[in-house]
Amino acid sequence: MKSLINSNRIFIAILILAGIALLTGCANQETVTPCLTGHTYGFLGGLLHGFIAPFDLIAMLFRNDITVYAPNNNGAWYAFGFLIGSGGWGFFGGNRSSKKRG
Repeated sequence: MKSLINSNRIFIAILILAGIALLTGCANQETVTPCLTGHTYGFLGGLLHGFIAPFDLIAMLFRNDITVYAPNNNGAWYAFGFLIGSGGWGFFGGNRSSKKRG
């Protein structure tokens, strides 16, 4: 009896995943060519965008012209600056929380 219930769950999970895979093909493809003109952001741009990412995320909910991550960037250096700026490696916090008080 348990194997029948488990096989039904597996079948339903596969069916849902197949439906999701089929529906992703219906998504619109956006052209990014107009975004890739002008200034190319590097490490310092990524650092700045990492610092302001929480505010951008909130503003992005209300305006269509604001993004969290700059589409016109130079690749790895921008991503590295964004990671450090957003606190992705914990460079700027958590130092005092590990000390025991007492």
